Amino acid sequence: MSTVAEIKAAIDQLSPQERCELGALLRPWEGDDWDRQMAADAVPGGKLHELITASRKNAQAGILVDFPPSDSK
Repeated sequence: MSTVAEIKAAIDQLSPQERCELGALLRPWEGDDWDRQMAADAVPGGKLHELITASRKNAQAGILVDFPPSDSK
């Protein structure tokens, strides 16, 4: 089995129990990828670092902001 199409075809042949087992096997990889991306985004220079820093400063100052911000109309 060397292509995604072949893997998909093989999955179609699995019993419901086997599909469940396969799903349980694959789920941790998805979570690991997400965790690694979030950690990379949170470090200085990462996509979320400025937001995290601003949130902590606001919390220390007692300033709480709705997220997402509510419309002031």
